[in-house]
Amino acid sequence: MSIPFAKVNVEAVCIFALVVGITLAITYWASKRTHSATDFWAAGRGITGAQNGFAIAGDYMSAASFLGIAGLIYLYGFDGFLYSVGFLVAFLTVLFLFAERMRNAGKYTIADVLAFRLRERPARVAAATGTLCVAAFYLIAQMVGAGALIQALVGIDYNLAIVLTGLFMLTYVVFGGMIATTWVQIIKAVMLMAGAVGLTILVLNKVGWNPVELFNRAEEQAGDGTFSLAPGALYSTPIDTVSLGLALVLGTAGLPHILMRFFTVPDAKAARGSVLWAVCLIGVFYIMTTALGFGARAFLGQGGVEAAGAGGNLAAPNLAQFLGGGAGTFGGDALLAIIAAIAFATILAVVAGLVISASGAVAHDLWSNVVRKGKDSEHEEVLVARIAALGIGIVAILIAIGGGKNLNVSFMVGLAFAVAASANFPALLLALSWPRFNTVGAVTGVFVGAFSSIFLVLISPKVWPGPDGEGGLFGFYDLANPGIISIPLGFLACWAGTMLSTEHGNERSFHELYVRSETGLGAEEAPPAPGRAREEEPVTA
Repeated sequence: MSIPFAKVNVEAVCIFALVVGITLAITYWASKRTHSATDFWAAGRGITGAQNGFAIAGDYMSAASFLGIAGLIYLYGFDGFLYSVGFLVAFLTVLFLFAERMRNAGKYTIADVLAFRLRERPARVAAATGTLCVAAFYLIAQMVGAGALIQALVGIDYNLAIVLTGLFMLTYVVFGGMIATTWVQIIKAVMLMAGAVGLTILVLNKVGWNPVELFNRAEEQAGDGTFSLAPGALYSTPIDTVSLGLALVLGTAGLPHILMRFFTVPDAKAARGSVLWAVCLIGVFYIMTTALGFGARAFLGQGGVEAAGAGGNLAAPNLAQFLGGGAGTFGGDALLAIIAAIAFATILAVVAGLVISASGAVAHDLWSNVVRKGKDSEHEEVLVARIAALGIGIVAILIAIGGGKNLNVSFMVGLAFAVAASANFPALLLALSWPRFNTVGAVTGVFVGAFSSIFLVLISPKVWPGPDGEGGLFGFYDLANPGIISIPLGFLACWAGTMLSTEHGNERSFHELYVRSETGLGAEEAPPAPGRAREEEPVTA
């Protein structure tokens, strides 16, 4: 049995304590401002475009992005860079298709958009199913990653790291709601950008501020490994590359914890502005992760592969330690501690966003609108949301501890994006753009998209290697990501379900939704300033 505090990185723990102390203070402040369902789910719709842009960036740039992409570039070179491109381009889809329209059409969750023009109960059940599938796979992946990374970076036992991450996550959501979650994400985004900028400056300084020299040194250190400046090291066939790109680009537009952020701003203009801020931040960040990945290869070489761990997740922290002066030096240990604290803050921000979106599906969509049929009070809805968040967090902790070490984190993140792209994205897009679209089509599309993507991942080589170690469960199917098959299946199921059924009034409700989504007429408004709200109409918890 491992000792929970064996070989603990004291510097990292001290910085962790500082970060956690700040975020807990924010949670206490936020708890005093959370009085209604709008406060809990949408931060009172009082988040500015710039603030929401930072929060979206903080919610989106997970530990998988920060450490995972740098590690993939370190191991594979060009093919690892494809993730950076995919994650960035994805937000153009969000900007052009959903940002303003979601803010105008919805209230708290993506199910609100579907329920506006479709039969409410089946539409909410389908949307909640898609939301919970995405949140579950993404949340467990983040929790498992948290345990593994904190154990490696800080020296804290895996199980203890999982429990600590879960407790802090639940504290933010249960007591502070979306207000606390938003500010935790903003702090995390600032920390992450500052850390990436600092490391990038140190890397470029090492090569005389010449990016070409960086690439040349990285290529010289390729050794006998998989690293290559040419494509094909990670994805050997073009169809795999296209499938990955589709899942990343369309999956982002179906992630419930990202779409939920558009309900926190006062109007559609702020929603559009928040995406522009997020695109700028994320774009700069992924350029820097490219420098970090190639920098790790240039300075750590093939000899650092074993120390970088599975998937190369520790390549960036090892690079930070090298740039600070090496292991055992004050500078090296300090930089490693800072990167470890940033990774921890990154995980906390992302899991908090995932839990609040999952609790929204349970409390707002299923409990309030399906079970209680809208007859519950705001106080009851928020109470159920807090209980749901607590239950979801405990289940995630238990799964991560019980079988987490045996789970492949990368496939679970890929599965979350595949489900979002195959189930949530088609239904949302067609609800906002196709007058004929109806409830049967939405329900069919969500369930076919979700289950086909899950099934195709389960039989893929990542989960079920073939007898010879190559290929998947079936010899004819060997795609690492199912997007190129499951996304068309989701759209096809939406179309088939719609065409094979009839529903009265759906075209009329579409035109109402279209006008609302495009103009903002009838959209949910930000409440008055807190002072005026309490003077004119007191709100009780």
